[in-house]
Amino acid sequence: MRLSDLQSKNIVSLSDGRNIGNIIDAKINEETGEIISLIIEPNKSFFSFSNKGLDTEIYWKHIEKIGEDVILVNISL
Repeated sequence: MRLSDLQSKNIVSLSDGRNIGNIIDAKINEETGEIISLIIEPNKSFFSFSNKGLDTEIYWKHIEKIGEDVILVNISL
């Protein structure tokens, strides 16, 4: 699977079912090539002022399932 394949999927929180945002980048372990975390750009909602436009880092260990259309993550924001 390529990073571009992941970028097309919605990131959904298991705790509240909320769409968290879109993948804009990934942190990679230079020695092993493993993904450490995904960098998420928050949704651009008119009513979303709580996160103040800051990107969110989701560690790979918090990813529960990668499906056809969504990535389910076990975090609460």
